[in-house]
Amino acid sequence: MSEVAQMLGYGLSKTKQLIATGQIKSVKDGGNRRVLPQWVDDYIAGLVEAA
Repeated sequence: MSEVAQMLGYGLSKTKQLIATGQIKSVKDGGNRRVLPQWVDDYIAGLVEAA
């Protein structure tokens, strides 16, 4: 998740909140959460559309 936070320029806690609320799509892989780069792009595209 730290890589996702870095991509977005957000802190880790904000990134975790976005993932927990489903604003950024993720998938559980064993004990870890995975976020694909495309899902980060989708989140950003949604922000642009809303603006």
